[in-house]
Amino acid sequence: MDPITSINIKKDSTFAMMRAAQAKGWDIIYMEMDDLYLDQGEAYARMQVLSLQFEETTWYKLSEHGDHKLSELDVILMRKDPPVDSEFIYASHILERAEQAGSLIVNRAKSLRDCNEKLYATAFPQCCPPVLVSRNATKLRAFVTKHQHVIFKPLDGMGGTSIFNVKAGDPNVGVIIETLSDFGAQQVMVQRYVPEITEGDKRILIIDGKPIDYALARIPSQGEHRGNLAAGGRGEARPLSDNDRWIVDQIKDDLIARGLLFVGIDVIGDYLTEINVTSPTCIQEIDQAYGTNIGGDLMDAIEKKLAANKPH
Repeated sequence: MDPITSINIKKDSTFAMMRAAQAKGWDIIYMEMDDLYLDQGEAYARMQVLSLQFEETTWYKLSEHGDHKLSELDVILMRKDPPVDSEFIYASHILERAEQAGSLIVNRAKSLRDCNEKLYATAFPQCCPPVLVSRNATKLRAFVTKHQHVIFKPLDGMGGTSIFNVKAGDPNVGVIIETLSDFGAQQVMVQRYVPEITEGDKRILIIDGKPIDYALARIPSQGEHRGNLAAGGRGEARPLSDNDRWIVDQIKDDLIARGLLFVGIDVIGDYLTEINVTSPTCIQEIDQAYGTNIGGDLMDAIEKKLAANKPH
């Protein structure tokens, strides 16, 4: 995970997972990415035992460091936030060695590499708005002309960073394309604008192919087109619609096949826009609104996976 000192326990989803694991009586081991290493091809990490405690001055306690094989752990949750840069990729390779040695990795290391959160959604075109991924300025401009109102996105962004809301005729179209594509050196995503963004960008959490019954609609602030909470959006929990459940039905088999046990999808209006596989959030906001226990549901699903994987 990211440094434990940096998280907000009132909102952080990883904290909700740790709390649920401790409630089951499980031992929690804390690692950051720089703790992982390979020795003679075998995956190890510098580990600390973590316990949650709810006192005024501190909410956790860590043991002294100790080095152990990753395969000694039953399950490893990869909760490092993007960017999915070279160091993230290298960490996934180390985790894959632990997976080969018998540990359950949530989510599967190979799928963390394969499933770019924006590109992966396009594997289900029946669920998506019109969308183009290209580094060719002519094609990107033609898409703007065809659809008149679009959203440009970098493929490696998170939290709403570097997202542009563009209408045909905007004199900045050229410089936006140049900036995002680095003058044609990088692929860019452009989607037809979905006006229902004003009603919220819904985050739907999925555990082992089954959706949580409530979504968190992230509603843009006044004068903003991005619903991301990191960009100032306001969260409002809502029950899933029939269309939300249809989208989950379209993608669930592929999620399961890829070992994507915990996923957060983004839905605007009737359209799937992203499939978040690295470190999906919004657990606590939904729990607080509807009394759910999403972290507990995830730990139950992990427990079932571990039981199924044990040799008989």
